Amino acid sequence: MIIHYYRGEIGRMTSWRDRIDRTTNWSMTVVAGLLSVSLSTPSSHHGVVLFAMLLVSVFLVIEARRYRFFDVYRARVRQLERHYFSQALCPQAELKPDWAEAIAASLRRPVFLMAYREALFRRIRRNYIWMYLILLLAWALKISSPKLQQNEAPAEFVSSLSQIVQNAHLGPLHGGIVLALVGAFYIALLFSILYREPKDGEIAHGEVHV
Repeated sequence: MIIHYYRGEIGRMTSWRDRIDRTTNWSMTVVAGLLSVSLSTPSSHHGVVLFAMLLVSVFLVIEARRYRFFDVYRARVRQLERHYFSQALCPQAELKPDWAEAIAASLRRPVFLMAYREALFRRIRRNYIWMYLILLLAWALKISSPKLQQNEAPAEFVSSLSQIVQNAHLGPLHGGIVLALVGAFYIALLFSILYREPKDGEIAHGEVHV
């Protein structure tokens, strides 16, 4: 029975892992596609890059939700591997009689083991921070290079901060407000990659985790 149950949990864990990879792939496709549009011609507005940041954030929110489901099944699999199969292969200590209580409780009443904030921060640290950095560099290049602006002199870089602010205008929003909003967003991203939840559960046992 344990063997068949283990196979079932592996199947569910793999299915949710595949869903996580899909949202990451969608995000990378969006980044590549919109960057090619934004940087290919001076007539393209820098708002295309900001729109890419928005779309990537939507995928991040979806992926964090999927990651919480994945974590439930991964925890069950790891309980079996750590307490049952490892002991069967090479016993090192007395087998605790209550090791299966956590699995039984999860089967009777499935609950998330990870807060949404923790799932969000973890996905940012593992994958999304690199996409956000690429978008930030592309956006900074777009608003600071006259060659990428329509009807401007073919210089390499802007000569003053006021030009950057002017290039950062987004519809009715002043460029200074846009710069402040983007700066606040990336400060929040910096906090998310520096903040660490206390290690508990299966994350405390080993380093090989998604």
